[in-house]
Amino acid sequence: MLKGKKAVVTGSTSGIGLAIARELARNGADLIINGFGDAQAIEQERTGLEREFGIKATYLNADMMQADAARAFIGEAIKALGGIDILVNNAGIQHVDLIEDFPIDKWNAIIALNLSAVFHGTAAALPSMKQQKWGRIINIASAHGLVASVQKSAYVAAKHGVVGLTKVTALENAGLGVTCNAICPGWVRTPLVEKQIQAMAKDKGLSVEDAARELLFEKQPSLEFVTPEQLGQAAVFLASDAAAQMTGTTLSIDGGWTAR
Repeated sequence: MLKGKKAVVTGSTSGIGLAIARELARNGADLIINGFGDAQAIEQERTGLEREFGIKATYLNADMMQADAARAFIGEAIKALGGIDILVNNAGIQHVDLIEDFPIDKWNAIIALNLSAVFHGTAAALPSMKQQKWGRIINIASAHGLVASVQKSAYVAAKHGVVGLTKVTALENAGLGVTCNAICPGWVRTPLVEKQIQAMAKDKGLSVEDAARELLFEKQPSLEFVTPEQLGQAAVFLASDAAAQMTGTTLSIDGGWTAR
């Protein structure tokens, strides 16, 4: 479906980002993967993608919290791939605390990576996409981009910002062959969520699995976690010709969370 397309996925050395990269590769796209982690493990993932799917995969790292570095990263990715067709803004971090107790450095870091990096990456990718009259920008937002939860002020603010930025990007590029949409996952059992489950288990004296069930019961009516693979398949759809007239939308994959 995406044979010959060139894709960049931020925060793609593990979790949701890696699953999205795998699905794009499965459908024929060449890739730039990005993120932190063990160098040997990242190289194994990179070579594994090439071997399994017959595509070109390149690893580029950058401090996406820094505006200049985030923009330079996209420039390097365009040079490495020979262009850019698909940008998936996925990199993110989390911290939970009451507003009055929220550490300023944590607030700044979450806004920088979860929101500002999306802006800088998009701004750097758009000229190339507009020149070729084809591009797909896919922002990984969250159910928390549509609704709020306590103790997540920075994350909720950032993800609401991503949804707003998605709409502006879509409007500014409507009719130019470039679309921008946001995927809004509910609970996905990523390392970030696993930490929350572990903390809940400790605080409430529950087993890890009982804590996971309580987490789901509170928010996600399906009582099942969204899988990273499902999010990857959604990204493939948004990058396909079938979604050419979808732009400025939020695609909720949340087991009914935001239907309430």
